[in-house]
Amino acid sequence: MMRRLIFAFVLSCCGTIASAQKHAEPTGSAPGKFLVQGDTLIYNSDNATSDGYAEIDGPDVDRLRTLLRRHGDVTTLQLTSTGGLVWAGTEMAQIVLDFGLNTRAEGECSSSCVTIFLAGEKRELTKGSRLGFHQNSWSDDGMQSYFKEWREDENWHTPFDFASWLYQDTQHETAAQLEFMIERGVDPLFAIETKKYRPVIWFPSRAELEAAGILRD
Repeated sequence: MMRRLIFAFVLSCCGTIASAQKHAEPTGSAPGKFLVQGDTLIYNSDNATSDGYAEIDGPDVDRLRTLLRRHGDVTTLQLTSTGGLVWAGTEMAQIVLDFGLNTRAEGECSSSCVTIFLAGEKRELTKGSRLGFHQNSWSDDGMQSYFKEWREDENWHTPFDFASWLYQDTQHETAAQLEFMIERGVDPLFAIETKKYRPVIWFPSRAELEAAGILRD
């Protein structure tokens, strides 16, 4: 049930790789997003071609795992993305943890991209780059579609039944995200600050990120 809800959350918030080496990997179902350069695997969701999803997406999860298995010398995942599917970002973060990678943010890394970034052993923000934080969101159209699709399976007789379930599930998801941040060495007060409502994405300063434990050598 939790997993189906996460699928419905799409975090969209309002850099191109400079050059491609001859040994660049084909990207399968997520064309253009991945590039292996030496010991660095570059992930830039903006580089998806017309038939790919230009945000963090489901096919990226398997592609990341496959490339890391194929290239055992990769030690760093470089990230450029404005975000995407919550569940996909969470799964990619677990892969980064499993492979013990360092992470580097280049350009903008926001929303679920930050989740992946926090999984790094060493976490670097290149000069002029930024990390963006905002709350999860779910459009009214998305809620309506989800309710119609799952109301029978979940025994939601009225929208109020759905709202009651959603209230509980949202608390569970928020707690899990806070727990992950704290486990990754983020200051608890800063983690709470990322969950406060803001009408726009919050881009903390480098000094704030360093003080909060987001960046570490």
